[in-house]
Parts: sequence; structure tokens; C-alpha cells
Amino acid sequence: MSNAGSSGLKLGVNGFGRIGKLTVWHHVARKYFDEIVVNIGRQSGTSLADIAHYVERDSTYGWLHGYLYGHTGQPLVKDLDENSGSMVIDGVNVRFLMSHRDPAEIGWGEHDVRLVVDTTGQFLDPTSGLNHSQGTVRGHLDSGADKVILSAPFKIKAENTPMPQDTVTTVMGINDSDYDPRRHKIISNASCTTTCLAHMVKPLINAFGSKKIMSASMATVHAATGSQEVLDRLPKAGKADLRKNRSIMNNIILTTTGAAKALRLVIPEMQEIAFIAESVRIPTSSGSLIILVINLQEEPAGPYVSGEMINDIYRQAAADNAEGYLYYTEKQNVSGDIIGLPKVAATIEGHETHTRTAEAAIDLANIPGLDANLLSSPGGTVIRIPVTQAVIYGWYDNEMGSYVNMLGDRSVSIAELM
Repeated sequence: MSNAGSSGLKLGVNGFGRIGKLTVWHHVARKYFDEIVVNIGRQSGTSLADIAHYVERDSTYGWLHGYLYGHTGQPLVKDLDENSGSMVIDGVNVRFLMSHRDPAEIGWGEHDVRLVVDTTGQFLDPTSGLNHSQGTVRGHLDSGADKVILSAPFKIKAENTPMPQDTVTTVMGINDSDYDPRRHKIISNASCTTTCLAHMVKPLINAFGSKKIMSASMATVHAATGSQEVLDRLPKAGKADLRKNRSIMNNIILTTTGAAKALRLVIPEMQEIAFIAESVRIPTSSGSLIILVINLQEEPAGPYVSGEMINDIYRQAAADNAEGYLYYTEKQNVSGDIIGLPKVAATIEGHETHTRTAEAAIDLANIPGLDANLLSSPGGTVIRIPVTQAVIYGWYDNEMGSYVNMLGDRSVSIAELM
């Protein structure tokens, strides 16, 4: 996949929060696109210099020039032009639009932007029409873009409404080939959690098959996001989840994740496996952890699945992964060690992989539709089967290192087919 060199294309970025800003960092470093056009949708600060101030420094990743070039780096933001709203960042022209928040009014076509990455998290329903009062994702297409990538999973508000035929959800290194440039116009890049989870689950399905995996569950211990409050705040009218309004600085907060639903879109075999996903937020700025638990039905004669056997699966999968999206380590990490780790969707901490095998008792009398002869067996109706439970830990940088870098790969891979 191309990393540098003129593509003849411009990239549009809608939204300039955490993912929007770091997407600009990624593409400034990569230099694949000739120009980056960022739609902020409102005035910011008192001048373009205030936007430059926001661009060039970050509380999690430090100075942009330090992030890109280390101790030899020099300030990279130059040539600010208030009239055009543009600046040059490490040799890449970046233009800022500040007039329209409705995607249909941005005017991507006027800026020769054909590919847009929407990082707002606001326009996630691909079934919404253009007449929606607050705008829709399809407004980007109406505004002149040919393709739109969402930095979040789709959320269809109307129940039982099918996913439109021109949409697809992909995770790089898992099902990115599902993207059909002739058919798909709106592409979801899933979420940071789904991206990590997919790279943890896929090697296990490849090794064991979905039939052997009886059930699975995951919990993500997730860094704070911009949707949370710094201090306790009164909830808005109609808001049922009171925890989202509590201070992230002082609490571990239970929340929800759509990773289970999105995972079934990128790994269809997961539809055959009972799976549940949970999430808690913790007071860190980035660096998250998935704790994956799987239950495997064993053959009575063995050998039973061991922690070392699972680690071997991940060692081989990481070695075979040319893109480097999966990383296996036996070192002892903490969340800060993962921040900024380039392009790694999931870091498997093999040191903590654990398994335990026990016999599970199943009463055949509780299973409908069985042959009566089986239920009248002199041995009784209870059978015992060996089941192995495995616990696997996977780290991910939910901002730059994992998600934004893979979002960048998705953007370039789509651009190369335009």
C-alpha cells in the first residue's frame, strides 16, 4: 500500500476532534494526498493561529514535530493564510472550512474533494434521507464526494430497516477486501474496540473453527473519550444513562459497546457463536485493553487446549501478518506502553494467557427433539463433556497508534481504487 508520493487526490476530513486531528497528523506524515481539506463547521478561536496551536501539540502524543521526527524535529506549521483558511504542515497544504456543519452544505465538489473521512460520530445512519434537519452522512455525497468513510460503526435508528446496498463495514487485515468500489459509497471503519477484537478473534476461528467455540465474551477496559464529562453534570432531558454525566477523572464508569454487533459484520462466523461484549471507561487519555474469554468444546481423548497452544496460534498469526496489524509479546506491559505503537490493531500479551479445562454436565432431558432411546439409556440422561475456558489479553491504542493509523490505511486503500 502506498505511503508517500503524489496521488493527485485531496482528502476531506469532517470534524476536528480527537480522531479528526490525529487523522490530519497521520496523513501529513504519510503524504499520500496532495491536500487535506478539513471541515470544522464553525469558527474556532480568534484566528487561524489558534487552530495551528491546536494542530501542533497534543496532551497525549506531545508536539507534532516530536512525534514525527523525535528530538531532531522542528516546528512544522507554516505559511498561515487567513484569507484562504490554509496552512502548510510539514510540506502538506491543509485548508480549513468553518461555515457549514450539515454535510450537504459543505461543498466538497467545490474543493475537488472526492474522498471524505467523517470523524464527527454524528452521521452514522446511512438510511437517513437528505431532508434530515441536522444533516446525514449522505449529505457528503450530495455535496460532491464520491466516497465517505465513517470512523465509527453504523447506527440505524429505525428498527428492522435493512442496511443499504451501497454500504459496507470493514476492518483492515480482516475483511477489507469486502469493499467493492463499484457498489459501495459509504464505508464504516468500525470502531477501535471492534478493530482490536477482530484481530484477536480471527486467528482463533482460523485455528479452531466456529463449531469448537461454544461461547465467548469480552470486556474492554477503555480510556476516556470526548463524550464524557470532566466534572459531574446534570443530564440533559430524556437521557436515561446517568453515568455518562459523572466525572471521568474520578470514576470507573460502566458503559456499553457495539463491538459484538459490529464483529458479526466483519467476521460472519461470529453469528454462530454466543457472544457478549461489555465496556468500562477509566481515567486515562488513551491505551485500552480487551479481556477476551472463550469456551471451547474439547474432544474427550484430548489433548486439551492449553495457554501455550493459544500463544502459538497468535505467534504464527503475527508472523504471517505482513501489515503488522497483529503483534504478539511475552513482555509485561501497562497501558502507557501501547500509546503510539504504530499500526498495531492488537497487542497480545502472551504472558497472561490462561486456560482451565473442566467437565461440564449436560442433561439431555432438557434438550428438545432428542430421540427417546437416548433419554431411556441405562446410564441416565446426564453426560459430561470437557470444556476449556481461555482468557486472552489484547492491548490497543484507541486513538493514534491503532485506530487512526488503520483508518489511514483504509483511506489510502480506497483512494487507490478511485
